[in-house]
Amino acid sequence: MQSFGSAYRVCIVGAAGAIGSAMVRQFETDPACAFVHGITRDQTPHFDLRDEASIAAYADYLQQFAPFHCIIVTTGVLHNADFMPEKKLGDLNAAQLQESFLVNAIGPALVLRHFAPLLAKERSVFACLSAKVGSIEDNRLGGWYSYRASKAALNMLLKTTSIELARSKPQSIVLALHPGTVNSRLSKPFKGEQFGRPAEVAAAELLAQIDQANPSDSGTFVAYNGERLPW
Repeated sequence: MQSFGSAYRVCIVGAAGAIGSAMVRQFETDPACAFVHGITRDQTPHFDLRDEASIAAYADYLQQFAPFHCIIVTTGVLHNADFMPEKKLGDLNAAQLQESFLVNAIGPALVLRHFAPLLAKERSVFACLSAKVGSIEDNRLGGWYSYRASKAALNMLLKTTSIELARSKPQSIVLALHPGTVNSRLSKPFKGEQFGRPAEVAAAELLAQIDQANPSDSGTFVAYNGERLPW
């Protein structure tokens, strides 16, 4: 990463996931990176996207390491032991909608609220992994109601944040990033091992997009290959 200069500091939320852990490893090998902190659920202090108190407490803990030049949220849920993506309207249910919004939109929004003050005043990036299926304009196949809607909500939260941060931290950059299909637990039921890219490759591509982004790019939806995606 060349755009942050020397001795830059990074925080990765979701460091136990395929992409998050790959990003941590790549930052650790960059001699210009002075500090990289990965956050997982199974650690101390406690951190849980479903618990705002834990997010706020963790932000207080991170004050000792601030400021950060790059904060990346790599968490997300598409399916779990209780549900798979909906194929039709009749599959919609409140529990799945609530879980999808909680993990994919509300949790990252609360991370934005409590972690954004930790960003450096000079060039800094706050990025979240979104998904192309969260694009309303690009939706041509239907289905996947909860995941699509929660990612669309995340995109709006990021866009709105970019407008506010541009006033207080004009060198800040807020990005929604589409990682594409990656060989990970999230994509496994959908032949991710067959069609997906290795997490190390996806992480490198996403970090390249972060590295070349300018403040004028803040509030945009960008794919791993540099394509600007419609909201």
